[in-house]
Amino acid sequence: MRRPIHSAALINAFFDSLPPEQRDTAQALQRAILAAGPHLRAEVKWGNLCFQDNGENIIAIVLHKAQAHLQIFNGAQLVGRFPQLEGTSRGMRLIKVKYRQPVDEELVKALTLASIEALG
Repeated sequence: MRRPIHSAALINAFFDSLPPEQRDTAQALQRAILAAGPHLRAEVKWGNLCFQDNGENIIAIVLHKAQAHLQIFNGAQLVGRFPQLEGTSRGMRLIKVKYRQPVDEELVKALTLASIEALG
């Protein structure tokens, strides 16, 4: 069974492998997530940067050609508080962040805190 790797070197390599506009957006998202949940553990999983709280996936930064998705693993529980969340899956919801656009850091922080709180 493959285990996700969460070394600082791998996370740095993840960022180093990105084009500049993707790197800037991903790093801004990471800063906002860790500002709200400094105890969250970052790891590269499925080619994405994921954040866990006590072994539970909370949030992932998923990079696409034109935009980044901030995937909230328990986002379906948060839709009432955050109408910005998109998606129809049973549990996950996301927000889209276009490259070269400012990241709404307050929204990312609020989503991070709400996701952690929803875990109980």
